[in-house]
Amino acid sequence: MTSNHPIIEYIQRTIDLTDQEAEIFAGSFREVKIKKRQFIVQPNFIVKNRNYVIKGAFRAYVVDDHGQDSTIAFAIEDWWITDFNSYILQTPATMFVIALEDSIILEISYEKEQMLKQSNHKFETFFRIRAERTAAFMQQRIISNLTQTAEERYDRFMEKYPQIAERVPQYALASYLGMTTEFLSRIRNKKTSKKS
Repeated sequence: MTSNHPIIEYIQRTIDLTDQEAEIFAGSFREVKIKKRQFIVQPNFIVKNRNYVIKGAFRAYVVDDHGQDSTIAFAIEDWWITDFNSYILQTPATMFVIALEDSIILEISYEKEQMLKQSNHKFETFFRIRAERTAAFMQQRIISNLTQTAEERYDRFMEKYPQIAERVPQYALASYLGMTTEFLSRIRNKKTSKKS
């Protein structure tokens, strides 16, 4: 992997690495092509990999006892996706993660990540910062779901992630925002009629 490889560019935004450290880090990942509608995580199996998206889009979701699904996360280029609870604790997954497009990911196994963290404090720092940012994001999302109206949640999502909204199915976006597809359509129609 060359020094301009996406995963090296990504980690260099967080920590400075020597060329040798960058090569060691990048060499711990494996590139995998994923077809649209292919699952990379399924419930009841222990997640073995953390995945960095080079190209494509993914949706993580759960299904309740009544067959109702709820979107937990999306991921597009330059984002990470997995069932983090299963990956970090090495317990059976509770989520599905599916490709919404033909995609390319870089995957790192749990064992290789542990080896990286033990071998160099810079690598450990990188993964700690990733974990902290993920925790902060999830807290913001919980607070948003508890304190904002559905329309406010939609507006905030469109402001922060318009590129995701263009690429994911409407039903998936609606379930991520905690509303029905019909309600999301009404919000979108209202916004469109205001503009015209």
